Amino acid sequence: MKTVLKLAAVASLVALGACNRSATENKADNIEAAAENAAESIEGMADNTLNSTTAETLDNRADQVRDAGQNAADAVRDAGSNNVESNTVGM
Repeated sequence: MKTVLKLAAVASLVALGACNRSATENKADNIEAAAENAAESIEGMADNTLNSTTAETLDNRADQVRDAGQNAADAVRDAGSNNVESNTVGM
C-alpha cells in the first residue's frame, strides 16, 4: 500500500510540475520518476527477502538504478540546453 501511495504522489507531482516546464525538462523529470519507481520496486523486493546478502545486493542495485536515472535525466537536460544554444546562434 505504501508503494502505491508513493507512486501516486510522484505521478501527481510530475503532472503538476509539468505546467510551466519545457518538453526537455518534462522528459528528464519522467526519466527520473521512472528510475525512482523502479528503484522503489527493487527495494520492496529487498525488504521481502529473508537473505541479508540478497537484500544488500538489491539495495545496491536500487541505488545504481537511481544513479543511472539521474545521469540519463542530466544528459537529456544537457542535450536540451545545447539545442537551445545552437538554435539561437545567428539570431
